[in-house]
Amino acid sequence: MASGIRSAPSAPAAHIVWDWNGTLLHDIDVVIEATNVSFAEIGIPPITLDRYRELYCVPVPRFYERLIGRLPSDEEWAVMDSTFHRHYFARADTAALAEGAAALLAGWQAAGRTQSVCSLAPHERLLPWVTRLGIHGHFLRVDGNTGDGVVAGKAAQMARHLSALATAPDGLDPARVVVIGDATDDAAAAAHAGAGAVLYTGGSHSRRSLLAAGVPVVDSLADAVRTAEEMLGNG
Repeated sequence: MASGIRSAPSAPAAHIVWDWNGTLLHDIDVVIEATNVSFAEIGIPPITLDRYRELYCVPVPRFYERLIGRLPSDEEWAVMDSTFHRHYFARADTAALAEGAAALLAGWQAAGRTQSVCSLAPHERLLPWVTRLGIHGHFLRVDGNTGDGVVAGKAAQMARHLSALATAPDGLDPARVVVIGDATDDAAAAAHAGAGAVLYTGGSHSRRSLLAAGVPVVDSLADAVRTAEEMLGNG
């Protein structure tokens, strides 16, 4: 199981589960660069950020089907996937926290509330990322994908994450949790685990596609936190 970062407080309060890529980490520019490098490998023209957000969906092969009118072959998928990840992780250190994220994390913690990170990013990369950016002390847990064959998607990952928090000495009730993410699967994962969700337009999806999830959609992390406060009430 992924590691905890610090001990839970004695009186659990409202809790935010943060997504990482595209939410706390503003990496969409690196994603577009890596995507276009991978496209070039099989002769697909480059894509703009706006078109990427309009078409993007999971599972990722479905995104490619929307773009080129067919599913990529196994060989094409293998080439694009390996090229994307090689380029992305070579450039990932250039990505910074989203605007205002550090202050929002500190403010939420200072108010006596708790927060954590749940991501499908590889766990062995996620923990050094969070630590390098100086925000590790704000979180009860940081859970990435451990690649152990158990997690099949964001919903399963979120269920495991909240289960670990619920079974801690001062366990959290999912009804007191709001997930903040940048993708429709963040909202689906939250609903699967019995939590609320707020979606942020700074990552991989367009506002139009996010609205289809049926949860609040905001244009800044500050608005996401304010909305989470309203959803959770005082505490």
